[in-house]
Amino acid sequence: MSVRRRELLLGGAALGAGALAARVPGGAGAGAAAPPVSGDASLTTAIPFDSAHQAGILDPRPARALFVSFDSIAGSRGELAAGLRAISERARALTTGYAALFGPPGEGPTPDSGILGTRVEPDALTVTIGLGASLFDGRYGLAGRRPAGLKPMPTFPDDALVEAECHGDVLLQLCANSEETLLHALRDISRETRGVLGPRWKIEGFLPTPARESGAGRNLLGFKDGTANPDVGNAQTMDDLVWTGHEEPAWARGGTYGVVRIIRNRVEFWDRVSLTEQELMIGRDKAKGAPLGQERELDDPDYASDPDGNRIPLDAHIRLARPRTPETEAGRILRRGYNYSRGYDEADQLDMGLVFVSFQRDLEAQFEATQKRLAGEPLVDYVVPTGGGYFFLPPGARGGGDWVGSALFV
Repeated sequence: MSVRRRELLLGGAALGAGALAARVPGGAGAGAAAPPVSGDASLTTAIPFDSAHQAGILDPRPARALFVSFDSIAGSRGELAAGLRAISERARALTTGYAALFGPPGEGPTPDSGILGTRVEPDALTVTIGLGASLFDGRYGLAGRRPAGLKPMPTFPDDALVEAECHGDVLLQLCANSEETLLHALRDISRETRGVLGPRWKIEGFLPTPARESGAGRNLLGFKDGTANPDVGNAQTMDDLVWTGHEEPAWARGGTYGVVRIIRNRVEFWDRVSLTEQELMIGRDKAKGAPLGQERELDDPDYASDPDGNRIPLDAHIRLARPRTPETEAGRILRRGYNYSRGYDEADQLDMGLVFVSFQRDLEAQFEATQKRLAGEPLVDYVVPTGGGYFFLPPGARGGGDWVGSALFV
């Protein structure tokens, strides 16, 4: 970030946390009492921002997601802390809902973009905040407080990473029922952090329409995706697989490690592959979503009865990703991916694929162990990771004046 650009961006910092109270009548949450103007119940669905763990991890996925990675341009540790606090304060208001004020003409910046009309509904919005390894360098005196397992995302053997789409100091994951809610939230948070965070990369994702069929949604290869997730309702399983514990500094306990991978699908080539070959590469029936030789999507693939891979090949994706052995079950990850489509590339090939997102307690023992098993699988001719990063997601804010990441600065 150049000094000139930083000086220009710092002009937006005048809004800052002090301007938050002016955004809605009486403060961030006071406008929530205004009655909804829409008959769509999904718009009024509210997921609390304040909790022991951040929202947007265990919650059911809404239809849309937006991921933005930022570089910190804060001039001091105090500026960085103020910027992170502003994110939580705005997220708390946005996820509750309020009556929007447009403000009288000619009297300073408009308090709200207005793209949602006169009322901002929560629309199942979640705002999830992650911190990258680069934030714990020497700039802000945080090196000694770095989470134990946090590091930059490496380049794996089958990757074709684009540097401009990788890493970052701070990650925002925004999820909601509609795209306009996400864009409103992004603009709202951006205006409060403009002098602190400079955008690095951004990608938007979507889920298939649930009314089409039951079960897991389909990715853009046409297969069910995310069928074998751990049970988020089992607290012990989540403690074992997702939430960090005493292996971490005190401030980081109860957080999780997030992985974002932008995985491009070479759909033009994939669409010319026979159905049989596709199913053997994946290991599932394309129509039913069931493991090959089984009837239902959630059926156990029963690898013990197929030790030589005659039914499900030994290098099939589902077999490598989750072999279902006692050793590998302890390394499962929680997935929460979205499809993406962003036009054509310079070779006139469709640029579409999967925003793969996973949460885990231990990056090396869980995500990276899975990646090592998948190295060289037949599917790598049709999928190629191009971006993303590793981020630590701190515990949630506890309400009042608390904010995500506050304990890091104590």
